[in-house]
Amino acid sequence: MVKEITVTELKSWIDTNKDFQLIDVRDVHELDIATIGGENIPLNTIPQNLSKISDNKQVIVYCRSGKRSANAIKYIQNQTGQQNLFNLKGGILAWSDEIDNSIKKY
Repeated sequence: MVKEITVTELKSWIDTNKDFQLIDVRDVHELDIATIGGENIPLNTIPQNLSKISDNKQVIVYCRSGKRSANAIKYIQNQTGQQNLFNLKGGILAWSDEIDNSIKKY
């Protein structure tokens, strides 16, 4: 099962300096369009980058809409058994709608 976090909850984590890892699984060319930060590990590179994903703090994974990030989490959980992963519900589109409308939607 994939746990989710809302953009409002993520904004609160950022504002309170909560210690977590933010991972963007979108393709590199998408970063030029819009980003909310974090480490870019494109979905197709997750298998060779499992060691970059923290197992001792909360990890938020996001993409454009939440579908690719959910798939990334399922893969990571299957490979490592990690339960500290959260999918950003609605992805960067929800962030644009609810938090910062200067983030371009595409």
